[in-house]
Amino acid sequence: MQTELSAEFKGTRDGDAAEAILRKCVHCGFCTATCPTYQLLGDELDGPRGRIYLIKQVLEGATPTRSTQLHLDRCLTCRNCETTCPSGVEYGHLVDIGRKLVDQRVARPPA
Repeated sequence: MQTELSAEFKGTRDGDAAEAILRKCVHCGFCTATCPTYQLLGDELDGPRGRIYLIKQVLEGATPTRSTQLHLDRCLTCRNCETTCPSGVEYGHLVDIGRKLVDQRVARPPA
């Protein structure tokens, strides 16, 4: 997946790692077949491919929202998606980076 990191993330450890992972993704969607949250909710943004798009948008400079955070939070980090990915996308590492970046920009609601 081609991406153009915003200046904020270019040359950073997280930015470089995320960009390398994103470049492996070919949008095939095989990952959705094994994702429990996608199977239950049926929303593209609650599956690996949708979350990859959300993380990519943040890395390219989009402002994350509470909705972005919620979709990333719904990932169980079971990594089932990695077992079916023909391109070897390290989704678990990417979602960890995405959560970190979003949490730095979006306040959590009070408990």
